[in-house]
Amino acid sequence: MTEATSDRITRVSPRRLHATPGYHHITVVEAGRTAYLAGQCPLDREGRLVGEGDPERQADQVAANALIALAAVGAGPEDVVRSVIYVSTDDREVLAAVWQRLCDSVVGAAFTTASTLLGVSRLGYAGQLVEVDLTAALPG
Repeated sequence: MTEATSDRITRVSPRRLHATPGYHHITVVEAGRTAYLAGQCPLDREGRLVGEGDPERQADQVAANALIALAAVGAGPEDVVRSVIYVSTDDREVLAAVWQRLCDSVVGAAFTTASTLLGVSRLGYAGQLVEVDLTAALPG
């Protein structure tokens, strides 16, 4: 079993489950406060879509927005205990490219925790290709 541990968060991947591309199968949080972020979208401060037609550029904007949202509650990417990534595609290469771009981003540590990557048919904004839903254990 592989583990990554801090004083409040333990991430576990049992050896009897499949190897992962960087995330852990299980995240355990000791008692404390939790923040549930709304899905972070590829919108700029004025609400304009960034990176139309470019899922990797949209992933960059989503990552930047997620970093701002986490900081607003005193958390960082290392405090994320659950992530769900939505990509409007059924193309495995696009899914993999978005996953890698997010893992390499300013919030990359968020995706070492329990994570789910989904290809979906549509997201909320016209032209939106990427959205990320995060849950964080607040420092405390």
